[in-house]
Amino acid sequence: MADLSLAVTGMKCGGCSSGLKTKLEAVEGVNTVEANHKDNSVDVNFDENTIDEDSIKQFIEDAGYSVE
Repeated sequence: MADLSLAVTGMKCGGCSSGLKTKLEAVEGVNTVEANHKDNSVDVNFDENTIDEDSIKQFIEDAGYSVE
């Protein structure tokens, strides 16, 4: 298991961070997600044998947010 902390911009409200959290948690290999729109942060715990950091970042960008 690995942890990834990202600065993510574009989340404007609790609904944005909650929606992103739900979508990320549905991705195979992602275990837990904490997303906070106030801090512009997303913390992901994932299985690096199933998914890599670049794929997680790409998923967030595909959802309409920017990874700093």
